[in-house]
Amino acid sequence: MEVQAKAKWVRTSPRKVRLVARTLRNLPVSEALVACSFMPKAAARDVAKVIRSAQANAENNFNLVKDDLVIKDIRVEPGPMLKRGQPRAMGRLFSIFKRTSHITAIVEDRPGVVKRRSAALPRAPQPASRPTPAAAAAARAAAALTPATTESDEPVAPARPKKPKAQPPAPSASKAPAEGKKTEAKKTEAKKKDDGKKDTKEKKSK
Repeated sequence: MEVQAKAKWVRTSPRKVRLVARTLRNLPVSEALVACSFMPKAAARDVAKVIRSAQANAENNFNLVKDDLVIKDIRVEPGPMLKRGQPRAMGRLFSIFKRTSHITAIVEDRPGVVKRRSAALPRAPQPASRPTPAAAAAARAAAALTPATTESDEPVAPARPKKPKAQPPAPSASKAPAEGKKTEAKKTEAKKKDDGKKDTKEKKSK
């Protein structure tokens, strides 16, 4: 069943309104209203008013379900034009045409065409966040109820065998007398040098 609503003498040019109406044909009414709310055109507000009026007519006058309504057509016709003028150079008049539009929105009920979500969509995995205070308190209470572990309950690791330390080799008996002979020879040589120095000093003093 078709239901329509009209808006006459809208102070917008038909060309600007047609740009909006062209994108809304064959859309569900709910989606068309959402699209109008996000359009950056001023004519979208006027078109949205007519669509809401047609939806209200279908719901209140003909007992149609508003969720099944689809926009069948949006007609835009030129209305009366207001002629104004702007003075210009040398006494001339520059003409200004203020155009108006007649907007007609036609909605139709199409049960089953509008797809509805039967169940909620599965949520994406949420990033790990900090636990809430209630969850932290519950975790603390659960930890307090669990029995504390004792030394006997804990597993004991087996002890590793210790490696013997390497001992330095003992000095052999053959090296000891040889080292003693070397030191004695050095001492005798030092004594001889000292005796020679004393003799020279005595001779010089005489």
